[in-house]
Amino acid sequence: MVAVIDLVGLLVIVLVNSAVTALMTRFFRVRLDTRWGSVIYSLLLCPVALFVLLLVLSGVFKLGGNLGSRALVVLATIFFPLGLGLTFDYVWMPAPDEVELPETMRQ
Repeated sequence: MVAVIDLVGLLVIVLVNSAVTALMTRFFRVRLDTRWGSVIYSLLLCPVALFVLLLVLSGVFKLGGNLGSRALVVLATIFFPLGLGLTFDYVWMPAPDEVELPETMRQ
């Protein structure tokens, strides 16, 4: 049976990974001028960052619990937060071109 503290640790890992994915995706969307470049960079670089975060959070900080299989761990802590973070940035946040900047920020 899974303890409550293990579920809380797993939830922390999922939330941190989702936030990192959303921030990385926003960074790529703002910095890259191409339409598909941000998607490709997000799909290639975000899983690597999420894997490193998973190793740090579950190894160093001992968060999360035993989910039973490697496939479930990868699905729950890398692919689900990747999809959640990408969805958050592309669906909920406005496009970088639609955001009005103050006069002092424009070049």
